[in-house]
Amino acid sequence: MGDVVAVGVGATVVGATLLSAVMTVVVPRGVPVRLTRWVFAFFRRVFGLRARFIDSYEERDRVMALYAPVCLISLPIVWLAITLVGYSGVFWGLEVRPWRAAYSVSGSSLLTLGFAESAGVARIALEFSEATLGLILLALLITYLPSMYAAFSRREAQVAMVANFAGQPPSAGELIERFWVLEDIDRLDADLWATWTSWFVEIDETHTSLSALPFFRSPQADRSWITAAGVVLDSGALRASTLDLPRSPATELCIRSGYLALRNIATFFGIEHDPDPCAEDPISVTRAEYDATCDRLAESGVPLKPDRDQAWRDFVGWRVNYDTVLITLATLVMAPYAPWISDRSPRFPARRANGGVRVRTDGPSARWGK
Repeated sequence: MGDVVAVGVGATVVGATLLSAVMTVVVPRGVPVRLTRWVFAFFRRVFGLRARFIDSYEERDRVMALYAPVCLISLPIVWLAITLVGYSGVFWGLEVRPWRAAYSVSGSSLLTLGFAESAGVARIALEFSEATLGLILLALLITYLPSMYAAFSRREAQVAMVANFAGQPPSAGELIERFWVLEDIDRLDADLWATWTSWFVEIDETHTSLSALPFFRSPQADRSWITAAGVVLDSGALRASTLDLPRSPATELCIRSGYLALRNIATFFGIEHDPDPCAEDPISVTRAEYDATCDRLAESGVPLKPDRDQAWRDFVGWRVNYDTVLITLATLVMAPYAPWISDRSPRFPARRANGGVRVRTDGPSARWGK
């Protein structure tokens, strides 16, 4: 009876591990995988503890830059280790005794070393299957990395563009002011919104199907995909609500694409948010901050709507669609400083909850890993 149980448990462990690898790497959709999430959550704890004792953001950024790569390299090691234990149980159930001998045969087969073997057709077939599975697991990760870095490169090209337009740290007010001073404000409607609409559509797909990608940090420490997204969304919200210019459907479509993308990413990582917020709900940007940006734009000659109170209400109506998810995602990835975004988000995750990590905000929680 014990032999049958050992074979059954071992086969189940191997099957679950293979399924986890396939769902992480092959399935082209954002499907949370418990094992992968555990790996990411574990290393997030390790890196978070290290970063907690660093005061300089630049030093903390250098530490966290290793987080996603280490997780990716650790994934195949975890898959192989669990597969090794699972096959050891199967060999033990097939009377390869003692446990050390079963473990030795399993390791020799999995790593294709060939220093240990067993007799019998069934056992030899099992060795071949384990060796094949080990190669498959490694091949999956190898094929995963090119897709990851191709998506990363496309993402960062647009992030760098925002840094050029919106300054460092980037802000929505500076982006609009710069286009106005350069007498190129029409380019916002003709080019920028369409470009970023496509960008948001892409990150909606890549940042859930490639679940490590949100944690890959930009080549420059003061840049981040989430702060760039926030600057574009806030610029669009100001353009739609505050600037005294003809209505721009492209702006509104860009904002909608952006907040839907951020909501989908937040949903994947278990971040709680209201899927249908009211225009009267509070946002993290204060009226004083909004007025300061409007005063700066007015000083540069940017035309603003005469009714400031109504413009503020309209801005709130746009910002409320992405306010919570923007700030919480900035916390999740430890984004660099950016006004209206990461300057009001907690620096570090707090306690574990429901198999993940609860972020110190007013409720949202986050679970790492696909």
